[in-house]
Amino acid sequence: MFSERQNFLPNVLPRSFPAWQSNLVRFIVASFAALLALAWSVAPPAAAGPSGCDYPDCTPGIQGHVILGTPCDNTTYFVFGTADYYVSFATQPGRLMFCGSPRRYEPRWFRSPPMAGVKDENSSCIDYQEYYVAQAPDGLFLVCNAHDGKQIWERGDT
Repeated sequence: MFSERQNFLPNVLPRSFPAWQSNLVRFIVASFAALLALAWSVAPPAAAGPSGCDYPDCTPGIQGHVILGTPCDNTTYFVFGTADYYVSFATQPGRLMFCGSPRRYEPRWFRSPPMAGVKDENSSCIDYQEYYVAQAPDGLFLVCNAHDGKQIWERGDT
């Protein structure tokens, strides 16, 4: 097919530098390329806790289109919702509400106390007033409570 002069492949690597043809050099270059490809394809580690969310607008899972006083179904996880139209003064668009269950009654939507965003359960809430609410990273409903000389975020569904 091709004569030695017509074949361009032998001319790619210079014959005067035999190190390129060494198996050790080929192994090092291949190993480096594999490590570089692996490092580039691995995702960075995810944050384990809240990432500085101190407001409702950065809290995940807030349900839209809720109406004050109507039935709701979950009083433990992702309990927050917002109104999207006027029914009365209590349901202004964007009003934050939570799904709660008063004694002996079915759960329904109530006006929410001020929300502090995403917080960790049992962490200090000394920077907030006692009645503030928050959501844990897993969606658990939290309330800032003070007792036994501490002020911490506790479950709000109990």
